[in-house]
Amino acid sequence: QVQLVESGGGLVQAGASLRLSCTASGRSFSNYGMGWFRQAPGKEREFVAVIAWSGGSIFYADSVKGRFTISRDNAKNTVYLQMNSLKPEDTAIYFCAAAQTGWGLRRTDYGSWGQGTQVTVSS
Repeated sequence: QVQLVESGGGLVQAGASLRLSCTASGRSFSNYGMGWFRQAPGKEREFVAVIAWSGGSIFYADSVKGRFTISRDNAKNTVYLQMNSLKPEDTAIYFCAAAQTGWGLRRTDYGSWGQGTQVTVSS
């Protein structure tokens, strides 16, 4: 298991950018696939993006493709989510998660979760 802490959320206007960070503590961060999920008020937590342990495989939800970029720095035990051209519908709590299997598109693929960071996009 790894412990995850997100940061970088905030309140921005539509069209702006934010970069979220998720730093892991514990062993073997580089062995985990890392994902980002989000949960808007009254909605279920949804998949946003995933990056494999090496960074060689990446997948995005259609809703963020072309605007968000996931990356990782295994030397710093950190995964990032660069969010550009933000829209009001991107407003949510964003969670990072670690998948010991190395990959996952479903919440159940992930065994470790951070506490979340709020992103609010005003119109």
